[in-house]
Amino acid sequence: MIELDGSQGEGGGQILRTALALSLISGKPFCMENIRAKRPKPGLMRQHLACVQAAVAVGGGAGHTQAVSSGGHAAQVGETSLVFTPGKVCAGDYEFAVGSAGSCMLVLQTVLWPLVLADRTSTLKLSGGTHNPMAPSLSFLKLLAPYFAGSGPALFDMELRRHGFYPAGGGEVAVRVHPPVKGLAAINIMQRGELLEAYVECLHAGIARGVAERELATLKGGLGWHDEQLRDRALRSNEGPGNVLQAVLQYEHITEVFSSYGDKGMSSERVAHELVKQVQAYQGQQAPVGPYLADQLMIPLALAGTRGQRGRYWAAELTEHARTNAAVIEKFLPVKFALEPLSGGVLIALAP
Repeated sequence: MIELDGSQGEGGGQILRTALALSLISGKPFCMENIRAKRPKPGLMRQHLACVQAAVAVGGGAGHTQAVSSGGHAAQVGETSLVFTPGKVCAGDYEFAVGSAGSCMLVLQTVLWPLVLADRTSTLKLSGGTHNPMAPSLSFLKLLAPYFAGSGPALFDMELRRHGFYPAGGGEVAVRVHPPVKGLAAINIMQRGELLEAYVECLHAGIARGVAERELATLKGGLGWHDEQLRDRALRSNEGPGNVLQAVLQYEHITEVFSSYGDKGMSSERVAHELVKQVQAYQGQQAPVGPYLADQLMIPLALAGTRGQRGRYWAAELTEHARTNAAVIEKFLPVKFALEPLSGGVLIALAP
């Protein structure tokens, strides 16, 4: 039984998601206390409970995989402890609903890697938030899907059927997970290459059109981009209210996505300035992998490493999120991360 403290490091929900995924893969049970202890509302929120329930389903259902509190009762919203005993991962067709504006992308994070290593293709129908400021967006995961596979074919593809923004939610996504025939390939991302395309999209639904115009105008001035790089994507009003400004930088060897979200009391200009800062910070460095992608690549890097496929990547920053994720991965898999400074960033690899 692996013992985990949910207050360690960044103390958020990723500790739980990584533990659930790797418990299913390794067959090792775990117990966790102090779940999300460093968040304003500690314990399982609805989207985290959905992750636990999804892990149970993928592990063969309640008859094979068990998830209870340290007191022995069924996991529920607000719970701060969990004892998880995994069963055998079963590929198949699944539907998972968060039931709120909580991110359904977090559910995908939880079950993706167990299903990637399953014996056949799986399909997922996910509902909940698709673009949430506290989670990787659908746009981020869809555009970056090729890089999780290293030099191999894409491991998953996604179809957006309906956007889901906070606070309404209601998003719908279809995902198809393709287990690689030859196993996971090594991830090697050490250079960006030439910039092929850069653009920004303003997604908005159920809000005044002037908001998008001001955001794009501010971004144009801040980055010096041309009109053809500024894309106004007005969505159906019933998909809102919601607003996200996202920049896409496509290089020869990497694509990066940065987002800034509109909120009540937050001016259009501030939303745009937040995105400008992220883009300029990334472009001011040479490392190809941005801070958010850096911790996302750790699980596939480690899983490939367990079968002798050793990779590495150069990240612009090593966040506390990434450090914490590395520590949890090392609990479940026979790997050790080597994190070395490299030209203002960090080289992330597995120790010999």
